[in-house]
Amino acid sequence: MTSSDDQSVDSATPTARPLTILIGCDTFYPDINGAARFAERLAAGLVERGHDVHVVAPNTRYRRSATHTEVIEGEPLTMHRLPSVRWLPHDWLRFIWPWRSKHYARKVLTEVQPDIVHIQSHIIIGRGLARIARQRGIPIVATNHVMAENILDHTAMPEFVNAPVLKLAWDDAERTLRMARAVTTPTRKAADFLEKTIDISGVVPVSCGIDRRNYTPVIAPREKNRMLFVGRLTGEKQVDVVLRAMTRLDPALDVHFDIAGGGDQRKNLEHLAAQLGLSDRVTFHGRVTDEQLRDLYSRASLFVIASIAELQSIVTMEAMASALPVVGADAVALPHLVHDGENGYLFEPGNVDDLAAKITRVFTASPAEYERMQRASLDGVAVHDINRTLDTFEALYRDEPLPA
Repeated sequence: MTSSDDQSVDSATPTARPLTILIGCDTFYPDINGAARFAERLAAGLVERGHDVHVVAPNTRYRRSATHTEVIEGEPLTMHRLPSVRWLPHDWLRFIWPWRSKHYARKVLTEVQPDIVHIQSHIIIGRGLARIARQRGIPIVATNHVMAENILDHTAMPEFVNAPVLKLAWDDAERTLRMARAVTTPTRKAADFLEKTIDISGVVPVSCGIDRRNYTPVIAPREKNRMLFVGRLTGEKQVDVVLRAMTRLDPALDVHFDIAGGGDQRKNLEHLAAQLGLSDRVTFHGRVTDEQLRDLYSRASLFVIASIAELQSIVTMEAMASALPVVGADAVALPHLVHDGENGYLFEPGNVDDLAAKITRVFTASPAEYERMQRASLDGVAVHDINRTLDTFEALYRDEPLPA
């Protein structure tokens, strides 16, 4: 007869076997966006835990398939890069021809023989993998990072065409996601949105997670009032709202705005900054390295995000892990991270005056109040630790009860 301790060891033994995991991504490194960053951290974290991880993603140019090892987040991953072409209305988005997705799925699944397939979207690569994996009896986990409405910003189609296209997109999403054993999305609000939009239930909210070891929080007043935004410069990010709010601020605050990231709206935003007389107070850094990004977080005194389309916002979590107060739009998932009056403030989306007032409240806070907001950011991001995320996905892959 074994002791209770022995029993716990024995019961854990069957689940200790490393898994062969195939992750399908329509966007991945070197792309810079929330879905890509999540997939990179997930894959690297699973490798660190001893799993055999393979990632299927578009190649950076159109050529034959390439399978090789890439180091992502410090960990070696087996990458299966598929021939891709750039979507011309978009500044970096690449895709594989949809009619080839099943062909590539068959090829990769035969080569890898995974225990589980985890798709990061229902669009092209994920769609093909889900259909062939189901045929072969391989379990599927699906994570939705997409709001189909956002894709319409890049279709270059007239408005009257968008409504039927949107319906077709969500119908196809439903068909694909219903093939999965489990469907996840970054927040409860995003899960509720998905369940209301398509005929699906039981969507599991799982934070994208963040490795707080990668950030250096500095608990102290800043010498200068520097705002920071990090992300793609696209329409739904509404960076123009932040620029307009700067014109409402007291000049005595001497606020500088750092913008890190590229996108199709960069030239328009640079032109707007010049029009508003802000050129000497706004710096467009473009794409930055991880080291440069950490430096920007450390120098900043406030993170501002006016986006109306965040399913979670990894950059906001990075800012919180860097001990920054946050002023964010009261939209979609940002209220899950920004608790009004605690680690910053929420403002009415698109309301320039409200945003300016909230920015002013942070920059005129006493040192003690500013430190309180900093510590609230650190406390708030603790629940998004990447290890919790990895524990949850391991349980989903093994079809085990989810960790508390």
